[in-house]
Amino acid sequence: MTFISLVRHGQTDWNLAKRIQGSSDIPLNATGREQAETTGRALAGGRFDAIYASPLSRAMETARIISGHVGLGRPEALAAVAERNYGEAEGMTGEQILARWPEGTPVPGRETRDEVVARALPALRDLGERHPDENVIVVSHGGVISSLVRHVTDHALPGPGELIPNGSVHRFIYEDGALTLDRFNLGPEDRDLFTASVM
Repeated sequence: MTFISLVRHGQTDWNLAKRIQGSSDIPLNATGREQAETTGRALAGGRFDAIYASPLSRAMETARIISGHVGLGRPEALAAVAERNYGEAEGMTGEQILARWPEGTPVPGRETRDEVVARALPALRDLGERHPDENVIVVSHGGVISSLVRHVTDHALPGPGELIPNGSVHRFIYEDGALTLDRFNLGPEDRDLFTASVM
């Protein structure tokens, strides 16, 4: 059994402005760095064996900060967990997107959730095979994490209006070729986060 803890990167200025980032490489802001520090300090109570991150700078910097707290080296880039590509909608707010592409209208260049799962899920299964009986951290993005959670819970989670906060942790279990969700939306204040790597 392998535990894979997916962490959403810290806040960026585009997050603050509610702009869609997608594959745009927007860096962390000061709040985002502090969120990464807070999550790292919370995770430091557990044991982790490896850390990976989306190559986008906001995820990679979050992973480097967390790695410093949990005693791991430089995070390894994992392209398959980079954020969902939102095509022509990147840089826009939700209101701007709806004004240009009303509900049900396809956004040119935007990946579907199924396409995100098709690239991210095999990568996590591969990590499970490469790290048997270990605890792995993967720093990724809200669109990727929510797509994976929807897939493995048959759309039971996230609930209506439920967000994936910056710095939140979502623990998956890989066992016998299958990935299941163990803990959802853990924050630094959650006691479960401190025991997220205890087996």
